Amino acid sequence: MHPFWNTIVKVFPTWLAPNLITFSGFLLVVFNFLLMAYFDPDFYASAPGHKHVPDWVWIVVGILNFIAYTLDGVDGKQARRTNSSTPLGELFDHGLDSWSCVYFVVTVYSIFGRGPSGVSVFVLYLLLWVVLFSFILSHWEKYNTGILFLPWGYDISQVTISFVYIVTAIVGVEAWYEPFLFNFLYRDLFTAMIIGCALCVTLPMSLLNFFRSYKNNTLKHNSVYEAMVPFFSPCLLFILSTAWILQSPSDILEIHPRLFYFMVGTAFANITCQLIVCQMSSTRCPTLNWLLVPLFLVVLVVNLGVASYVESVLLYTLTAVFTLAHIHYGVRVVSHLEQNWFYLVLVSSRKVAKEKFQKKVAYESSWKNWDSPYKYWIISRYIISDTVSLMSMLQ
Repeated sequence: MHPFWNTIVKVFPTWLAPNLITFSGFLLVVFNFLLMAYFDPDFYASAPGHKHVPDWVWIVVGILNFIAYTLDGVDGKQARRTNSSTPLGELFDHGLDSWSCVYFVVTVYSIFGRGPSGVSVFVLYLLLWVVLFSFILSHWEKYNTGILFLPWGYDISQVTISFVYIVTAIVGVEAWYEPFLFNFLYRDLFTAMIIGCALCVTLPMSLLNFFRSYKNNTLKHNSVYEAMVPFFSPCLLFILSTAWILQSPSDILEIHPRLFYFMVGTAFANITCQLIVCQMSSTRCPTLNWLLVPLFLVVLVVNLGVASYVESVLLYTLTAVFTLAHIHYGVRVVSHLEQNWFYLVLVSSRKVAKEKFQKKVAYESSWKNWDSPYKYWIISRYIISDTVSLMSMLQ
């Protein structure tokens, strides 16, 4: 897709900030999720005997999904094109991608739903975790090796799903009821694609790059324990959320599948963002994410036995807490990163200003030394110039 992206990026004006492109693509993914939630809140719309999602919705979702995918591929090229690549842009891009995982998977689920020819909500929950695991595996690899491998299976899946959305609008969801090969249903193909990409592409390549780095003695963390620390919180999240599903007195996943997926995806995004920050700053990944503490307490309360409406209230409350906490974390990290970049630019500006001033005094006989009052005007000029450039870069 790179030749296509190289052509598309030329359409964007150079003043358009790469982070704005990234955020616009993310908003399109969220819009698709909300649009499908309106027309198919419980994933029954594609089942026989139920009111189906309008054809125009599938067309809109398909087009917007492809546009979002294109924007996600173009933002980095725009950053390099405008010479505005920053750690903030990398964090912004991958951080939003980690949250997009749940939106993407849950929206695709509406094609098949949980009818007779679809998959159960628990199977989709497991498939969601396959996608989440594949995503964090790539960043775990970079945390240990410094190399981020982006599997080509992602490109194939995005283009294919966008195409499937459009086809669904043309032929209708009934087309997915029939087996396409022997007794092999399209839902089985959907499941096989997700598991196959994870097991045959993402996992082997990440392990291969990890062992190459180990053989070349270039691992950032020589201890096995330190290398595996980033997996502790995701594994605990999986254990706690699965325990809630299996021990739920009201079968919470059957009642609120979309909300439960979103809760898990948001907690996972926060865990992944912490890992991304640590890999970028070459610091140790925290062993435990604090969002798992309230989740543990909720699971403990549920196991003790609560009424159905109480469990639903707990899920809504926990989801709201996770969402607000994740947004707060993102804003705090971005703000902190901006302040540090501003500080670095000031230090750099003073150094550059002094060097340029010293060169100038060699030609100006009236300036005898660095203590000349004129130095303050020189320093201010370069600091203002670099600061304006920095703020334009962060817009």
